Amino acid sequence: MAKGKADKHDPQFEIVFYENILRHSPDFVEALSALAELYTRAGRHVEGLSLDRRLEQLRPEDPVILYNLACSCSLTGDVAGAFDILRRALDSGYQDLAYLEQDPDLLNLLKDPGFQEYYRGQKDKKGAARDL
Repeated sequence: MAKGKADKHDPQFEIVFYENILRHSPDFVEALSALAELYTRAGRHVEGLSLDRRLEQLRPEDPVILYNLACSCSLTGDVAGAFDILRRALDSGYQDLAYLEQDPDLLNLLKDPGFQEYYRGQKDKKGAARDL
């Protein structure tokens, strides 16, 4: 690509792109989700958390939105908040436990003894339900 031209794979280009969309359509869920993910990948965790909270207001029962909000809480050091939100995500139908167990965004939460106990119970319940 020629020097000076915007690269569509440049995170800053994508951030500006989605920020511009949201100036005109502030409740556009797909743009909010994409921008929250970009902020998080860029290490802008507080900004990602802010967008994830907006998404929660727009779709309070969406398990993926709740999962992402729990990740943002964990990344910003709010382990108790991450625990509460992740519990809601699981109750709302989030099912990718294999990914949850290795997600680096949840590292703070995964080390929490209270969460570990809760999570073991959730895995046991899901395993028992599969055996029925």
